[in-house]
Amino acid sequence: MRIRPVAATLGALLGFSALLLPTSAAQAAESADGPVVVAHRGASTYAPENTLAAADMAAELDTAWVENDVQRTKDGRLVVLHDTDLKRTTNVEEVFPDRSPWKLADFTLAEVKELDAGSWFSPDYAGARVPTLKQFVKRLTRNDQKLLLELKAPELYPGIEAQTLAVLDEAGWLDESHIDGKLVIQSFSADSVKTVHALQPSVKTGFLGTPSVADLPEYAEFADQINPNFGGVTADYVKAVHDVRGPHDRQLELFTWTVNDGPTAARLAGYGVDGIISNSPDVVREATAGSSDSASPDSPSSDAVPELLSAAAS
Repeated sequence: MRIRPVAATLGALLGFSALLLPTSAAQAAESADGPVVVAHRGASTYAPENTLAAADMAAELDTAWVENDVQRTKDGRLVVLHDTDLKRTTNVEEVFPDRSPWKLADFTLAEVKELDAGSWFSPDYAGARVPTLKQFVKRLTRNDQKLLLELKAPELYPGIEAQTLAVLDEAGWLDESHIDGKLVIQSFSADSVKTVHALQPSVKTGFLGTPSVADLPEYAEFADQINPNFGGVTADYVKAVHDVRGPHDRQLELFTWTVNDGPTAARLAGYGVDGIISNSPDVVREATAGSSDSASPDSPSSDAVPELLSAAAS
């Protein structure tokens, strides 16, 4: 069993202290100046990623926006999971020892529901399960949170774009109130983002990657956001993104990932990024609150040497 004792301890302490917070805390961060802060796979420094517990922890940390990853089981059910196999974040090798390589697409939802998705992180989360997309958005609705949804490896799951939109629609997430400020669908696959835009043009979309400046107008035909890894972000690139208007005739936005330390977050906020995706949203918020008043997007040098990537791909 792989356990992160420091993160588990922090999670337990934060969970206790959150009982003292007002019920509206999940929206508090939105009132502060600075980039939007998004909890990556939930507040995944403090709770097992992509679980309901991670979404709840994000709410307890005053984080309205939650990012997740969506894939499909063998029997066609959408679940929230990052890796295309179940090995890293569940006990699948113990429960199904003869099913190597343990690809999600080879397991039914009923089989996935047998797995423990929390013990790898900490004994405190033993018994956590891989949630369905329906369960996940229901929890976000309860928490009054917003969703940055990633279609993970869509090339493995033909038709997942339409299926995801159908689940969101059934859950009430394609009404005007959600489309206008509570939902973004993103992917590393430009074709998948194009498909979402074609099927539901009103939904805000994001492309995960760093297109060349010359190619930005092409991406702006179907993506409202350009969402690169932070290591390649410069002030000049942020400005170039902002100089292009997207499919809804609004300035393109840039959300960057995955930033977990205050100094890097503050530097990126100074570049004028619109959002920062982080495993530790509390750290990023503390470092960037009020940053829009104290730094110009063009003030830091765009020649600064990017830090080494601090996290796995979104």
